Amino acid sequence: MREILESVGLAQESLPSNVVSSAHVLAKVANLLDIRDTELSSFLVAAADLSLRKTAVEEKRAKVQQESKVLLEYTRKAIARLTYLKRTLSQLEDDISPCEAQMENWKTNLAIMESKERQYLQEYVYYKAVLNRVGYTPEISHGVLVEMAEHKKDLEKKTKPILDTLRSYQDLPPDKALAALAIEDKKRQYAAAEKYLEDVLQSALASSE
Repeated sequence: MREILESVGLAQESLPSNVVSSAHVLAKVANLLDIRDTELSSFLVAAADLSLRKTAVEEKRAKVQQESKVLLEYTRKAIARLTYLKRTLSQLEDDISPCEAQMENWKTNLAIMESKERQYLQEYVYYKAVLNRVGYTPEISHGVLVEMAEHKKDLEKKTKPILDTLRSYQDLPPDKALAALAIEDKKRQYAAAEKYLEDVLQSALASSE
């Protein structure tokens, strides 16, 4: 190629410097565009292809930037979530000791409550047996008990003079016959008072039923 150029008077040494520079630029552009010749059509086709590739690269770049933004947002949220979880974990670790102490307190209270429950059940069974022995039934209401208490007070008022009299007989005169008669009379009065109380109780129970 050099000999041919020299033979037609186009040797590099004989050409102006601007022409040589232009030729070098043209050759570099052709190599860059990967074309076999320096025809204008080849340059136009290569330039169009380069433009298409540039557009595709820009689209990919825009897509990658959008994906990067999404990933950045996900990363930001993940970091915030991680920070929140670390703070929560730290708070839970700080709360472990107080919670353990509270749980021990609850366990102690639960054991006490279970012991009290057993005690109350035993007392319930005992008092239920006592109530059964004295004849208590569920039909005896509070009102009935109040009425019975009032009758009991009335009976105590009536029997108190008799009891006082009986106590005074401790100092009876030597006449045992008179003393025996007086004692028997007071005993009859006391028995009548007890019978009256029993009748009142039975009447109260019958009315409650």
